[in-house]
Amino acid sequence: METVKLAFDEFGDPAGRPLIILHGFFASSRNWRQVAQRLAVRFHVYVPDMRNHGASPHHPLMDYPSMTADVLQFMDDNGLKTANLLGHSMGGKIAMWLALKHPGRVDKLIVADIAPVSYQHNFDNTVSALKELPLAEISNRKQAETLLVSRIPELSYRQFLLQNLILKDGKYCWRVDLDIFERMGPNIAAFPAADHLAPFNGKAVFIAGGDSAFVKPEDINLLFPTAAFSIVANAGHWLHVQQPDQFIALVEKFLVLEQT
Repeated sequence: METVKLAFDEFGDPAGRPLIILHGFFASSRNWRQVAQRLAVRFHVYVPDMRNHGASPHHPLMDYPSMTADVLQFMDDNGLKTANLLGHSMGGKIAMWLALKHPGRVDKLIVADIAPVSYQHNFDNTVSALKELPLAEISNRKQAETLLVSRIPELSYRQFLLQNLILKDGKYCWRVDLDIFERMGPNIAAFPAADHLAPFNGKAVFIAGGDSAFVKPEDINLLFPTAAFSIVANAGHWLHVQQPDQFIALVEKFLVLEQT
């Protein structure tokens, strides 16, 4: 399978235990910088940009097998025979697929607010709203945000998405390829068929936002029968942003206090 060379940020002592953080759809390594810096006190933290995100190359194919292959190649390129994996949303699905297909490469698995299921939602409204922005008429980011209000009412989500809007040669453009995102969106909402795979029996924890409906214990048990389940109170899908202290405490407890 063709892989792309992932751009990445790196934090902490290179002699420390490796921890790879995998971001979600429309996100990038920059969204995890503060969490990574705090975890870097104890770990050597890598935060790659997935294909078609951040500073990583674009590729017309974007699904979980291809993105998992990218992460495995990233691990090989950085001399990581094994690593702890922390993935949120799309990144959590990448981490789960890697653990199921290559369990020997995973020390511990942390999945943030996502389950190994195919969800019914889609990204059609989000992508079309971004594609319809009249970029040639936009002179600042605030103007772009205002134009999105009717299609994307949630302020924090608008601001998150607009991190992908960049100024280049005096004109605004998208860092991401929205045509690829439109075509590949169904792959992101889905999860590959895993009935033929052995369950992952390694150390794992699923951390869900208390106000989120993305994760149900019954969706986890079949493929991850030994996984623990934790809840971050007063947080939704963006639990690491809404309650960073709670989230980081759970991650550190799992990785440090329960280390083998």
